[in-house]
Amino acid sequence: MSQVIDDASRVFLPGLVPDALAATVDVVEHEAMARDTFRLRLRCPELARRIVPGQFFMVRAPGRDDPLLGRPFALYDVYDEDGVPAGVDFGYIVVGKLTTLMSGWTAGESVEVWGPLGNGFPPPPTDGHLMLVAGGIGQTPFLAVAREALGLRRYGEEPEASAPGAVPRIIEHRPRRVTLCYGARSRDYLAGLDDFRMEGLEVRLSTDDGTAGRHGFVTALLVEAIEGGDRPDAVYCCGPEPMMHAVQQICQKHAIPCWLSLESPMACGFGACFSCVTRVREGDGPDDWDYRRTCVEGPVFPAEKLVF
Repeated sequence: MSQVIDDASRVFLPGLVPDALAATVDVVEHEAMARDTFRLRLRCPELARRIVPGQFFMVRAPGRDDPLLGRPFALYDVYDEDGVPAGVDFGYIVVGKLTTLMSGWTAGESVEVWGPLGNGFPPPPTDGHLMLVAGGIGQTPFLAVAREALGLRRYGEEPEASAPGAVPRIIEHRPRRVTLCYGARSRDYLAGLDDFRMEGLEVRLSTDDGTAGRHGFVTALLVEAIEGGDRPDAVYCCGPEPMMHAVQQICQKHAIPCWLSLESPMACGFGACFSCVTRVREGDGPDDWDYRRTCVEGPVFPAEKLVF
């Protein structure tokens, strides 16, 4: 393993993932977003400057062997109240051993983190309609996606361009419209709605029990848009696998470009363990596919390439 020591708490891993780093950082903020759903901010300016919407990072509780492995979390945002990329925010819902442990973390506690990992979403359609389809905790990557697509924020400096005044990447051509279709089990599980109130973003909601927005699955909002003459020019999707499979089929039926961000379980995050492989199509035949690592070749894939 090739490693370059940056300082006492940070190790860069160019031999594994270019521009990724591993660090022990502090919790800055921890707040509830919805029922059993929280937002954590970790102080890590180096990672905040590098990461782009759609990428992820791994998080682990230091000094513990239960749970032993880290868990992947998608970027929520990086900016502090002064508009400086000072840390990484991520949202999570309490579902297992690590997230239960995390729910008790407070400001000042140490956390192991490594990233940025994986690929991000592609540039949005030029002067078109970008639709973001999220289910459950799948809205997490779309705050940064929407802000960048609308020109409200910039993400992802070059790693060496960390000095004051460095210019981050710029999306030169922007979509005409951005819509977020967001579905959850009930009103109580809709997380971060205040964050998504921004100029230029339309939010459409659905809940399985009808307590907020449309009664039904979030995929119905996509179908309604297409059949109602509000066809998107591109769709980005993240959420439970059955929902993403349905979005894949809807977009293929209507020839709409679509990208899915997979929520595969991972162990290492940089491709060494092969625990997060997914089937990716390589040809036109039903058996023309091979396994690809979600953490390296993904987590964002063109929908038509995935075999569910």
